[in-house]
Amino acid sequence: MQHGYLNTNGIQLHYVTQGNGPLMLFLHGFPEFWYCWRHQIEAFGRDYKVVALDLRGYNDSDKPREKSAYTVSELVKDVEGTVRALGYERCTLVGHDWGGAIAWSFAYANPTMLEQLIVLNLPHPARFAAGLRTPQQLLRSWYIGLFQLPVLPEFLLSAGNYAAIRSVFRDQAVNSEAFTEADIEALVAAAAKPGAIASMLNYYRNIFSAEGLLNQQWGMLSVPTLMIWGENDAALGKELTYGTEAYVTDFTIRYIANCSHWVQQEQPALVNQYIRDFLERDRLCE
Repeated sequence: MQHGYLNTNGIQLHYVTQGNGPLMLFLHGFPEFWYCWRHQIEAFGRDYKVVALDLRGYNDSDKPREKSAYTVSELVKDVEGTVRALGYERCTLVGHDWGGAIAWSFAYANPTMLEQLIVLNLPHPARFAAGLRTPQQLLRSWYIGLFQLPVLPEFLLSAGNYAAIRSVFRDQAVNSEAFTEADIEALVAAAAKPGAIASMLNYYRNIFSAEGLLNQQWGMLSVPTLMIWGENDAALGKELTYGTEAYVTDFTIRYIANCSHWVQQEQPALVNQYIRDFLERDRLCE
């Protein structure tokens, strides 16, 4: 793996890359960084130029202080510029959690820039918005309301040497061996970098804005799309995946039982196989 930096949309982003060939771009979620794709980088770096970004506000990427710097439209522009800065016009885009939200938004804004879309444990935004109108999902998403508050969430996430960050990985994983101590320390070290916690929270603090993820109109997406879903997600109910085919013309879903929200880290072999099967299917259909 090689580390690099690129300039896009007025900021500098850090990334890790491996391999050559068509571009396969990976977008991580909260509270992670490029490292969450460690099991995928090597596996797909044999056939693709794999690039795993640190999203703006995370790890070694720039961390603008303004809340307005973390709107979905800005995050989509980051991805547009990344693809072009790497010398490509199209890519296969893979996103998990917030990276999945950005990937959905990017696909609608720039469908011609995508070969395929792969989303892990993040529902279609229209299905998520509908889910938040149910008591069941509101209870699961309680933290989104907490994150709207000033100062307090920053304190809670960093208290006790980032005990809350450690807990979401250790306590939510179904497979307790999925995260080693070294993995946890790497994730905490990234979150502990100056400005990172506030930046992460600003993603959530824009979610209800006029141009936020939950206030958009979503039509029919024609990009071939794979969704992979760990069924034991503590924050996002499996029912949020139902009805996604109403928004995507070519939609495939693969559920993984006994697996948490951290699906690509907890069940990497199965996730990689499902991704490879999907990519191979599309290659044979060309």
